[in-house]
Amino acid sequence: MPNFETKKFDIPVLKGISAKNIEEHIKLYEGYVKHANLIIEEISSRDQEKDAYAIAELQRRFSFEFDGMRNHEVYFQSFEGGNKEISDDKLKDKIIKTWGSFEDWLCRFKTIAKTRGIGWAILYYDPNSDRLLNAWVDEQHLGQLSGCVPILALDMWEHSFVSDYYPSGKATYIEDFFANLNWQTIETNFNNCKR
Repeated sequence: MPNFETKKFDIPVLKGISAKNIEEHIKLYEGYVKHANLIIEEISSRDQEKDAYAIAELQRRFSFEFDGMRNHEVYFQSFEGGNKEISDDKLKDKIIKTWGSFEDWLCRFKTIAKTRGIGWAILYYDPNSDRLLNAWVDEQHLGQLSGCVPILALDMWEHSFVSDYYPSGKATYIEDFFANLNWQTIETNFNNCKR
């Protein structure tokens, strides 16, 4: 079975989020990829009957590492290519249909991102109901919406913002995330789900 591969990201200079922060953050992402691979190898090497308890714990840990890997890929890719506004395409129409206006959705999403604790604010597409859904995901993996595809992911672990914004700067970090966002990438994520 081939290993998960570490993706490379072409992230430009960002407003508020330093190159040093991105560099350190990508190292953390690389750790998720490494550990997801190590856990798969470890599970494969275990005796399925004698090590059932250990395998169960490894599987639990795998979801943390795997979701950390995938969440970060969505997050970092959203910065590639620089800031680009949302266009009047299918995604914007879907957001307006779901929440009444783009501004109402954005306000709701930013409120979710301000949830106390560590985790992610994620905009999902649910192909089963053809709906967009906002969600808070604790840590990396608790609260992921089964069967849904993350199309936008905002990392709200302290490591993503404290070195640049301090703990009190969470709201500014959220604003800068959107100031740096390449909506064309998010639109592509959405359009790929619709195929």
